[in-house]
Amino acid sequence: MTTLSEVARLAGVTSATVSNVLRQRGKVGEQTRLRVLEAVEQLGYRPHLTARALAEGRAPTLALMVSSIANPFYPEFALAAERAARAHGRFLIVCNTNDDPATGRAYLDQIAGTLSDGVLIMNANLPMDDLKKTEKRGAPVVLCMWEKPDAPPELPSIAVDFRAAGAIAGRHLIELGHHDIGALVGSKKNGIHAERYRGYLDACAEAGRKHAQERTRYIPDTVAAGYDATMAMLKEFPQLTAIFASNDLPALGAMNAIADMGLNVPRDISVIGITDIQWARLSRPALTTVAVPTDSAAEMSIELLLALINRNSKSPVMRVTATPELVRRASTAPPKKR
Repeated sequence: MTTLSEVARLAGVTSATVSNVLRQRGKVGEQTRLRVLEAVEQLGYRPHLTARALAEGRAPTLALMVSSIANPFYPEFALAAERAARAHGRFLIVCNTNDDPATGRAYLDQIAGTLSDGVLIMNANLPMDDLKKTEKRGAPVVLCMWEKPDAPPELPSIAVDFRAAGAIAGRHLIELGHHDIGALVGSKKNGIHAERYRGYLDACAEAGRKHAQERTRYIPDTVAAGYDATMAMLKEFPQLTAIFASNDLPALGAMNAIADMGLNVPRDISVIGITDIQWARLSRPALTTVAVPTDSAAEMSIELLLALINRNSKSPVMRVTATPELVRRASTAPPKKR
């Protein structure tokens, strides 16, 4: 592997000059700069990022830790975060924990502060104490898409008002005239989707209604779980005319189940989700959903992390995105007359 010193010898300059040329810093004459770049090209030199990070105590990369890259929301967020990182001259490492805290801790121990200057955390199922230890070691941590703007966590975060998203979804179904509604919550009762469900219940209360708890299912946040829960719920409550889902994946599963039961969306049953992943736009019928500002949340996350790295922002701090918005598509309609 070609070294910086070999490039410097070929170009007839010091190693510091080569470094300044490659990082576009310091005052280097144009002829010297061209001579260095020619030597770099001739020798095929590539910077050793790990060695640079260890030598300088800072890395050119940032890390994004997600619970499951198989969830289509995370690649969409990662793409937006990567674009934002590149706009600031940084690279993004995506770490997949598969909801395993031990894997997450291993990533934090091996990457945070060495290969990456800081870490974005996306529902990685990691204890707050582990994340705070990482921050104390000098690697800033930002929690992305925090779901409780009225309850800031102990670490810097970018929050989305998911309770408002749930209320928007509930109001839409109620305003269409639906009374018999089932609910699919893509987490445990007190899990990450609890705020979305509370928002839906807020909408019911505003309308002077009380949602029957037996018509709620707490399930994994997957298409398959949404399918199975909907099949079971419609067999138990065939009078339902609409389904609220706390995320798009269970909502898509619900639509598949309704079709397999010989029913039509939205003529027989309306379905609404939350998030607005690409699959929601491509499904047939296209899924009505409450869109969250994924791209701007990713950009805000990168900007906050860089501010913390550069010590331009105090920790902890929470920044809130724009309010989620209803996206009307073909999966919701007024209930048919019976």
